[in-house]
Parts: sequence; structure tokens; C-alpha cells
Amino acid sequence: MRHSPKNILITGGAGFIGSCLSLRLVEAGYGIVILDNLSPQIHGPDTSGNSWLNALRARTRFVRGDVTNRADLLKVLPDVDTVVHLAAETGTGQSMYAIQHYSDVNVGGTALLLDLIANERFPVRKLVVASSRAVYGEGKYRCPEHGLFYPAARSDVDMAQGMFEHRCPVCAQPLQLVPTDESSVLQPSSVYGVTKLAQEQLVLAVGKALGISAIALRYQNVYGPGQSLSNPYTGILSIFSTRMRHESPINIFEDGLESRDFLYIDDAVEATMRAIEYAEPLVDVFNVGSGVATDVLTIARTLHRYLGGGSEINVSGQYRVGDIRHNVADLAKVNQVLGFSPSVSIDEGLNRFVDWVKGERTQSDRYEESLAELRAKGLFK
Repeated sequence: MRHSPKNILITGGAGFIGSCLSLRLVEAGYGIVILDNLSPQIHGPDTSGNSWLNALRARTRFVRGDVTNRADLLKVLPDVDTVVHLAAETGTGQSMYAIQHYSDVNVGGTALLLDLIANERFPVRKLVVASSRAVYGEGKYRCPEHGLFYPAARSDVDMAQGMFEHRCPVCAQPLQLVPTDESSVLQPSSVYGVTKLAQEQLVLAVGKALGISAIALRYQNVYGPGQSLSNPYTGILSIFSTRMRHESPINIFEDGLESRDFLYIDDAVEATMRAIEYAEPLVDVFNVGSGVATDVLTIARTLHRYLGGGSEINVSGQYRVGDIRHNVADLAKVNQVLGFSPSVSIDEGLNRFVDWVKGERTQSDRYEESLAELRAKGLFK
């Protein structure tokens, strides 16, 4: 039996992806319910003048509440047939010391949500959960001579000596990055990654048991207009642009050649829409990315060129415990099943991002404070 969604609950619907997705769904004619706790770390201490939130409140049923609170979930679950579960804590570095909090929100909140769906006879027929590329850990590499490898987290000893690249365990030559597909080994290297893997596995297992569709989207590094510029724990584009507007120095970790798959927000929303509207029963996972790896130093230099200012870009050789070296998504599966292909290049996406940043209020720069917390706990070297 085909599932045609009408009323959709979006947990974390006031967040970056959630707010953009919610407005897109409203425009498409869906009834949207949002549950969000408006975390000060993401939204700042005062949300009264936030135009994005005001637009959401005007066009959706907005409930301020928390996914870890049973009473809050009971307010929003009746009458929804689709749940898009985006609510989560997202900072890789922060997760390495705020361990119980990340577990309580990401794993506990997901478990409570699924417990209510399983036991309270709500009419939910589809679950879509925001997973992350962090579930793979370091991802997939190749040695030209010895084949494929899925390396474990890099050692503190190697990184302290400036040896940042993965090497073949047989011949010790540098490994070559290859796109990571959904069948790759899952070995998250951060607490955040562990909780995202638990989230997706809970959703898939319960969806299968209840006979409802369950789709996990392993987002890459999503960026673009609307992302938090005040959160110092996640999103290097936000961090770099905020520091550049303050003309503060930019500290590039490692050798600057570490790379990420940067996914523009419109493409992230498009992929999520395709998962929501996929008509056939489905329990599966999909990578959602650009399919292109861009190194961090290139990102910093490009932003600096667009934003100007007096910020110095310094490649420090410092590193954070839990960070990966490279990643890029294999998109063959999401293209074949959901028909998704990214449409916004990194150059075009950065242009749009910078145009938006220039029109926003300059946010307070709490980045050094966040690094001090990591350093105090031995997680920043």
C-alpha cells in the first residue's frame, strides 16, 4: 500500500535543515508540526527578532519542547502520518566530553519517540531520520597495490608528529581516498558518530518491526543560508565567516588538506523531500552529499576572498581528537533509488552563503572559548 504523507512532524524543525525543509513542505501543501527546544547554543539567547523562526511560527504549528520529554512528544504526535526526526546535538568535538548529554538527546530522545509510536497507536506510516557521514568514521580508502581499506581512527602519536594521512598497513604508502558507499564499514570515531549510528539503527529496526517505512539519510557537511552563526561547536563555514567578520585569525587544523563533502542546504532539502515523498514501502539508508571533496584550506581562502577583512589564515598543525581526515560520499544509491543528484556546486554555494552572511548581524565569536574547553580536557592538541 502506498503512503502519501499529509501531516508531517519535524523534530528539530527550527534548526538549519529543519527550518528550510519545513518552509519547503508548507509551500508544497503539507501540514507541518514542529517540535524544537530552541537551544541557545544554536539559536542564541534571544529568538524574538529571528525572521526565520517568525516565518515558521506563522506557517506551521510550532511547539516549543524537547524530544527527551514524553509530555512534549504527546502534544505533537497525534494526527501525523510522517515523522522527520532531525532533533539532535551535533558538535563532534563537544560530544567527546558532553558524553551523557549527547547520549540522552540523540539516543534517548530517539528511543522515547519510537517507544510512543510503537505503543500509543499513532497513525505514523513513515520515519525519516537525520543520520550522518560520521557513522563511517574515517571511511573508505584504497592502496594502489593492496586494495581497499577502512582505517581506524588516527593515532595521537602519528598526528603529534604531523603524520595526518592514512597509510597502507601492508606497504606504509599513503592511502588514496575513494567515495564511501552505504555498504562500507561502520566505525564512528566520535561520540557524536556513535549516537548517530544508534539513532539510525533504532529507527530502521523499529520501522521494520512495525511494518512502516524508515529511511536514514547520512548527510555530509551541510551549509548555506540559515545555518547558525553563533554555534562555535559545529560548521567550519560559520566559524570561519564569523571570525573573518571580527578580523580574528583563522586557525586551520592539521595541514589544511583535510577534506569534507560540503552539501548545500537546497540539495539537502531536495534529498529529504524525495525520501518523504517516496511512494513505495522502504527501510533503507542513503548517503546525501555533493560527491566532491574540498579541502579546508581552500574553503578558508575562498571565504576570505569573498568576505575580505584583515583575518590571517594560519595552518597550525594542531588537531582535535575524534576528527576524521577526509570524506566524500558515493551517491550512486541515492541517485538510483530516490532520484537525487546535487545541483549546487561548491563555488555557487559559497557565493550564496557569503551573500547571506553579509546581510546578517555579526555574531559574538565564542570559538576560542570552545577550543579552551577541548584543550582543558585533552581533546585539542
